[in-house]
Amino acid sequence: MKITIRPEAQEDCSVIRRINRKAFHTDAEANLVDALRQSNVPIIALVAECHDIPVGHILFSEVKLDGQCKEIRICGLAPMAVLPEYQRQGIGSQLVTEGMKTCRQAGYSAVVVLGHRQFYPRFGFEPSVNFKIKSEFDVPDEVFMIRELSEDALTNCSGTIRYHAAFKQF
Repeated sequence: MKITIRPEAQEDCSVIRRINRKAFHTDAEANLVDALRQSNVPIIALVAECHDIPVGHILFSEVKLDGQCKEIRICGLAPMAVLPEYQRQGIGSQLVTEGMKTCRQAGYSAVVVLGHRQFYPRFGFEPSVNFKIKSEFDVPDEVFMIRELSEDALTNCSGTIRYHAAFKQF
């Protein structure tokens, strides 16, 4: 199965909404994607296609580190969705890999994710508490993870990651 990863386009919005609704069985993530698109927060959004049909989506939005650190740009991975019938075929992994590359090219120094502790470490994510960084949300340490995109980017950093207000709406 050949998968192509490309930037999200305006005409993808309705199909991306459908992908998120089917993947998560709720409107929350689809509503979050719509809200982030309409906000002023910088986003990176990619679509996975199989035979020119969108089957997956990933979104990264800029977050702030409230604490001690040199000027650093960090983005948060959320959400990532793959249609149920295409899951467990490596599409999510391809989205994460290409997304991390795109974030690095866009000048981000690190990416945070609130996600499955068995999935994200394979991409270099580790618990953010290892860097004295925590989430603004009350979540277990092992599921809030961070990955440096440039070597030693988080040296001398500490604090709390703050997401865009849209994350508190859904």
